[in-house]
Amino acid sequence: MNRFWLMPERASTMAGQVDTLFLALIAVTVFSLLIAGLLLRFMVVYRRRSPDYVPPRLHVPLWLEATWSIVPLGITMIAFFWGARIFAALVEPPADSLEAFVVGRQWMWKIQHLEGRREIDELHVPIGRPVKLTMTSEDVIHSFYVPAFRVKQDAVPGRYSTVWFEATTPGTYHLFCAEYCGTLHSGMIGRVVAMEPAEYQAWLSGTAEGGAPPVSVAELGAELFQSQGCASCHRAGDTQRGPHLEGLFGRTVPLAGGGTAVADERYLRDSILDSSKQVVEGFQPIMPTYRGLLTEEQVLQLIAYIKGLGTEAGS
Repeated sequence: MNRFWLMPERASTMAGQVDTLFLALIAVTVFSLLIAGLLLRFMVVYRRRSPDYVPPRLHVPLWLEATWSIVPLGITMIAFFWGARIFAALVEPPADSLEAFVVGRQWMWKIQHLEGRREIDELHVPIGRPVKLTMTSEDVIHSFYVPAFRVKQDAVPGRYSTVWFEATTPGTYHLFCAEYCGTLHSGMIGRVVAMEPAEYQAWLSGTAEGGAPPVSVAELGAELFQSQGCASCHRAGDTQRGPHLEGLFGRTVPLAGGGTAVADERYLRDSILDSSKQVVEGFQPIMPTYRGLLTEEQVLQLIAYIKGLGTEAGS
């Protein structure tokens, strides 16, 4: 016999904290219903019964006025700092997180693991390990929502957003788009499969299906880097006309005309698709734009390759 549950099952490390805050806010709301009920009762019992009636002046004690001002303020501040602490934990992924790229489009989720596995409307993750998703959209705003993990994050065209979670229980969980994105919005559903670490590694390497190992995202980016002629300008030598990319990711870059920028995923995406937006100091804005020539997945592949150059340079 099915039982009614107020909330979905908890299957992530942050789900319990989110639920506790939610239930606390519900409790405060229920208490406010008592206040509303008292207000209605006072309106009836102490209503003005005659136009000529003049009520006596009342002197409210200072402690009473202070109480009904300080107590609501205290409850509000507790909710604010409690929520801010959970929000800060949700938006800052752990340093050892596994990474994957997610591209939303009408009406599907396209997922690319850094090791090379690709999925549509399905995401395989290991339990007991944080997973960071870098997301964007090819058309309209979508929203990546996994109720069992208590995570929801918009995927916005033209920018990157991130979300992370750590699954705690093996199983299959619903994946929804929580932002109305067109006529087939209700059909933009999928699933997240949480697996034991050993089982996940077998799936990730392709050995579980007996196939060949997949090509990693960085390797695809390296092939794209060569085929698009990027190396002719960004490699050291007589033909170099663009900045070095080795060790670039995460570094602060001086810009022409003053100012600086941090070379993160968003900066790299803008530099690929709109090269004249942030020109590096000492170089000319001669790089052609690749907007319309590369898909969002290809841009993410190039970014993964450049990030790998930074890792190699720093090792």
